[in-house]
Amino acid sequence: MRPRKACLLVLLFALAQLLAVASAGEADEDPSVTENAIEDEEEEEEDEDDEEEDDLEVKEENGVLVLNDANFDNFVADKDTVLLEFYAPWCGHCKQFAPEYEKIAKVLKENDPPIAVAKIDATSASMLASRFDVSGYPTIKILKKGQAVDYEGSRTQEEIVAKVKEVSQPNWTPPPEATLVLTKDNFDDVVNDADIILVEFYAPCFLLAGVGTARSSPPSTRRRLRSSASARPRFPWQKSTPQQKLTWPRGIVDYMIEQSGPPSKEVPTLKQVQEFLKDGDDVIIIGVFKGESDPAYQQYQDAANNLREDYKFHHTFSTEIAKFLKVSPGKLVVMQPEKFQSKYEPRTNVLDIQGSTEGSAIKDHVVKHALPLVGHRKTSNDAKRYTKRPLVVVYYGVDFSFDYRAATQFWRSKVLEVAKDFPEYTFAIADEEDYASEVKDLGLSESGEDVNAAILDESGKKFAMEPEEFDSDVLREFVTAFKKGKLKPVIKSQPVPKNNKGPVQVVVGKTFDSIVMDPKKDVLIEFYAPWCGHCKQLEPIYTSLAKKYKSHKGLVIAKMDATANDITSDRYKVDGFPTIYFAPRGDKKNPIKFEGGDRDLEHLSTFIDEHTTAQSRTKEEL
Repeated sequence: MRPRKACLLVLLFALAQLLAVASAGEADEDPSVTENAIEDEEEEEEDEDDEEEDDLEVKEENGVLVLNDANFDNFVADKDTVLLEFYAPWCGHCKQFAPEYEKIAKVLKENDPPIAVAKIDATSASMLASRFDVSGYPTIKILKKGQAVDYEGSRTQEEIVAKVKEVSQPNWTPPPEATLVLTKDNFDDVVNDADIILVEFYAPCFLLAGVGTARSSPPSTRRRLRSSASARPRFPWQKSTPQQKLTWPRGIVDYMIEQSGPPSKEVPTLKQVQEFLKDGDDVIIIGVFKGESDPAYQQYQDAANNLREDYKFHHTFSTEIAKFLKVSPGKLVVMQPEKFQSKYEPRTNVLDIQGSTEGSAIKDHVVKHALPLVGHRKTSNDAKRYTKRPLVVVYYGVDFSFDYRAATQFWRSKVLEVAKDFPEYTFAIADEEDYASEVKDLGLSESGEDVNAAILDESGKKFAMEPEEFDSDVLREFVTAFKKGKLKPVIKSQPVPKNNKGPVQVVVGKTFDSIVMDPKKDVLIEFYAPWCGHCKQLEPIYTSLAKKYKSHKGLVIAKMDATANDITSDRYKVDGFPTIYFAPRGDKKNPIKFEGGDRDLEHLSTFIDEHTTAQSRTKEEL
């Protein structure tokens, strides 16, 4: 045999041996490997089965059933009525509503037959959230035989339970749709085509707690229209007048019915005027005219239309009423109910109205005489009547009912004696229970006195009168001291932080002036509420923003809990949360509000860069 051929045979033999050994090794290992693989696969399948079973199982938390994408359809398939809440774990409104919802579940569980109450985490059950068009939290829907019914009432046990029981009745049918949805494509056409219209501009976290609809009214007064906005709901209503903003909350249906009528109501009899004087609780405004063709009458109607949000207007063509009021036709009479009249002010205030009289003159006359020398400040009229500052408020048990009127007027007379000498200030009495929170913030809730007083000034500062037995002289000394600048303001404030060296400086009531109003610093200040979901979402972004600008000399990034601290400057208005202002150095009375952009790192950085001064952009040297 040749040497080359012999070497080849040896190599082939060696390779065959190796293959045989490898095959034997595989034969030895196969059973265990296969067994382990099968076991692993079975365990994975069991885990998947367990997860599926967990998702399909309907759990219960404090009486409320927990539904998700996996178990929803199976659960509701055989149910006539189911109450659903779509929520987000981070939503402050949802957390506030949770205890009430658990009470609702308990009540409906005891119903005959029981009605299921469930909740769905819309952030994880994305299919259900999309299916039911959930755009805000919490969203409440009633499922009737598989069809969703939107719940638009207030988030209270009484109203929700009543609505669910109504829907659960065998003969219940859904009402016709009374809500239009506005978009950028149809907004102008719809609004311009309506004589009167109510529009809700909303953001998800500021959805209305409850809006009713007036079904007995003309169609134009029944429409509630929605459009996207980035602030608390606003309600412009009538295209023929400047847009009006409704206060929050209020009886929207009653309001719209009232606003859909004429701006001024006719008073045909003297008895009505006498009732206004005897039982009235607000300013009385009456225009006296010859008839509807009187040019002065039309001028009056136009002015009344522009002011109808704030005042109730009346008119008369009665010669008997004109004689009683001691005026001739073409006059506007503004007067107070008898309980607010005094010897220090005229009984009536009269303006001569001609066809050429400007609407601004009528407005000025009404506004000037709308308040008596010492009026009754109430939570219902505070936002409209008592906005002028300084405001001197005297708190006690104000009650004009028959049994307590004398005592109420006794203390009011003491205030009148002082008010007449300070015409530049507004004076009012207020019931201490209606303003219990304000009295507490003033530090007067434990004063031990039956009558307390305070002054609220133009800048938002509050001054409390030292508790002592109340009389005219004591009040006069207090007002005089304020006028001379001798009083120290009362500031609602959390404790001043001992360590405030984090990237975001914490501002409290007592440090607002020293930090935010520091004339040598540019300051970005966020006003937030602890329960606000948007604020919680913003927090990590805001912290990153502060870290980004930490080295910028002269720039402070700060935040303040606006629910627990006074903002000691009226230039920083907070109508919703979060609200962000830039307070430039050297111009603290003209802060710049961040609005219109996304609250992300990019837009907030651009906002800072646009408004910071050159000094703030100079970085500290290492």
